[in-house]
Amino acid sequence: MTYRTPALGRLVSGGIPSADLCGLCGAAIPGDHRHVLATADLMLRCACRACGLLFEKDAAANGRYRLVPQRRVRLGSADADAADRIGVPVGLVFLIPQPDGSVRAHYPSPLGITRATLQDADWQRLSARWPVLGTMTPLVEAVLLNSVRGSRERWLVPVDDCYRLVAVIRGHWKGMSGGRDVWPAVGGFFAGLGGGDPTEGGTEPWASGSANPR
Repeated sequence: MTYRTPALGRLVSGGIPSADLCGLCGAAIPGDHRHVLATADLMLRCACRACGLLFEKDAAANGRYRLVPQRRVRLGSADADAADRIGVPVGLVFLIPQPDGSVRAHYPSPLGITRATLQDADWQRLSARWPVLGTMTPLVEAVLLNSVRGSRERWLVPVDDCYRLVAVIRGHWKGMSGGRDVWPAVGGFFAGLGGGDPTEGGTEPWASGSANPR
């Protein structure tokens, strides 16, 4: 199914405002702030440094919030063919492990995200190729795969990176096919994962300090 998060609904209606307040305590925050995931509603919230430190351990607040990690790992290109053999119907997808061991595939588009449950055998195949996937934190880390137009980008990323990518697609998509700007912008996003800033213009893909990564 295709759905819109509250944040994506605002993207469709226009504008990508920057969040400048902590979604937990209301304090002012810098542009390079962290995010936490509320496990009850699976909403991402911007977090000031103090609030982020509170939730560095999953046991904090009885597990009601999880701090989104910051690691980005480029997955070995020699094993990139493993991603081509899984049951993914499109070339751009992010995979989010769930607490019950299942994995949800998310396919971004300019209007929202189509999601489906990845087959267990496909996830096992990826995990066998890239053992680091076994260290992922459910809900807040994702495997991001891009094979559009010959790309071979395979990354383990924080889940908020995935929603920044959705914002890039929404901000550059034109007409029915996307136009000439969207894929270069997506390429620039992936280039930013390697050491630069993957956000476009330093903006957040949510306006009120929260977004839903289900």
